[in-house]
Amino acid sequence: MISVDFSRKIRAIVIDDSALVRNILTDLLQSDGTIEVIATGKTGLECVQLAEKFQPDVITLDIEMPVMDGLTALENLSKKNIRVAVIMLSVLTQHGAKATFQALELGAIDFVPKPSSAMKMDLQEIGTILKAKILGYFDHEVKRKAPRVKVKVGNFPEKKKVPIQAVGIGTSTGGPNALHSLFKQIPADFQHPIFVVQHMPAGFTKAFAERLDEFSKIKVKEAENGENVVSGTAYIAPGNYHMKVQRKDQNAFIELEQGPLVNGHRPSVDVTFDSLRACYGNALVGVIMTGMGKDGADSIKRVKEVGGFTLAQDEKTSVIYGMNRQAIEGGGIDQVLPLAEIVPNIIRIIKERGN
Repeated sequence: MISVDFSRKIRAIVIDDSALVRNILTDLLQSDGTIEVIATGKTGLECVQLAEKFQPDVITLDIEMPVMDGLTALENLSKKNIRVAVIMLSVLTQHGAKATFQALELGAIDFVPKPSSAMKMDLQEIGTILKAKILGYFDHEVKRKAPRVKVKVGNFPEKKKVPIQAVGIGTSTGGPNALHSLFKQIPADFQHPIFVVQHMPAGFTKAFAERLDEFSKIKVKEAENGENVVSGTAYIAPGNYHMKVQRKDQNAFIELEQGPLVNGHRPSVDVTFDSLRACYGNALVGVIMTGMGKDGADSIKRVKEVGGFTLAQDEKTSVIYGMNRQAIEGGGIDQVLPLAEIVPNIIRIIKERGN
């Protein structure tokens, strides 16, 4: 865990090979006095050198740079045991998306998309998003150190033993790595559809689904509008679309829509979970994992109220104990588990329900 003295400003280093990007991001991050940019650099090598020298709280790191790229810089930070929160600036291309997920696997906590050089870059918007992610992360770290209100889970009414038909998973910051670990555990003979909402911008979810599919024993794909739901397949909600599951006769199918943002997100966990509850009722397992905000906290409680089984990732194994904390404290969770125990317990619930 990264240790930060919260009585002072958040100390940041900005690394980008463009002087314009460095200057604008520095001005935006320092605009209200909560963040101090203590150094800037234009290569991954400078990133490692500056991190060693200044010991910052956070680094904003471009992926594609001369001399040493962002991925190599992350590897070197890890080798030197430099503990710092890193947020990547990731180009909206297929190659950029793949590199982004490699960066997250190497320890970056999050990323902000930016257009390729061939497209108009709105640095003001990028800087605003980046600042919100930094402040959100460190606000979470403050709350992590605050006294906890103990919430009782586990003493819940006996669930009606209806066979499980589907699994829904909602996550945000920290989710890509958590889902990576989770899908590696799912056995090849898993016979239920899985519906995943990972807060992620358009242009990244297809590459993310393909990345998960590479090491998963079951099929993982980006959801498509109108496709029939197939057992033993995991569907990733596309960026900028809400994913719903509907029924026609006895067949379940996926419906994608670009309705209003819900809890500030599209896709939204609440939208997907409410549709899963309507489709599967008490034959559903709902899971809330690491992530900033409260998306999914209300809908997973409604899943529990109709007799579905609900799980949440615990604080210790979460990058951000936010969405799952809200769900737990809101009374929507049957069982709180470390990440490594979520899949074994999903399988246990399925067996106990008579599948």
